[in-house]
Amino acid sequence: MNAFVIDAFDFSRVGASREGVTPVAEMTRLTKDCADNSGEISWKIVGSTSKQGYPELTLSVSGKVQLVCQRCLAPFAYDIDSSTRLMLGKDDAHADEIEEIIADESVDVIVGSRSMDAMALIEDEALLALPQVPKHDVCPDTAQLDALKTEKKSPFAALKSLKPE
Repeated sequence: MNAFVIDAFDFSRVGASREGVTPVAEMTRLTKDCADNSGEISWKIVGSTSKQGYPELTLSVSGKVQLVCQRCLAPFAYDIDSSTRLMLGKDDAHADEIEEIIADESVDVIVGSRSMDAMALIEDEALLALPQVPKHDVCPDTAQLDALKTEKKSPFAALKSLKPE
């Protein structure tokens, strides 16, 4: 994956903005959760300053990836569409302090850096947008699943045959 390194504090201070499209194949951590490497992720990162005066980044990702349904084990297309606000602290203590002050669960507070890999943040956001258990709303072909259900015999069936009549 091509590195996209920013000075997160300066990026936020000047209100910079960048956007692009990255193939899923270039996101090595994301491909581990996908059925294949097809698709691409559109992303946008915007710097700003919060009402409280803290530097922040707004990250948006969208795209289509192929996941494996955990019910029928068939691949299916999943639409990613996610956005998050990240406030930046200078260090862990400062980030904890910001979290206490803002007391807003919808905002994540992270430790910023003068050489932050924005592509890693973008990939993180795409990963967080994936379902914990990917599955179709309705599986298209349940023949394999039905076959597994009928093939399974009760562990007590063997005991029943041992019972004297």
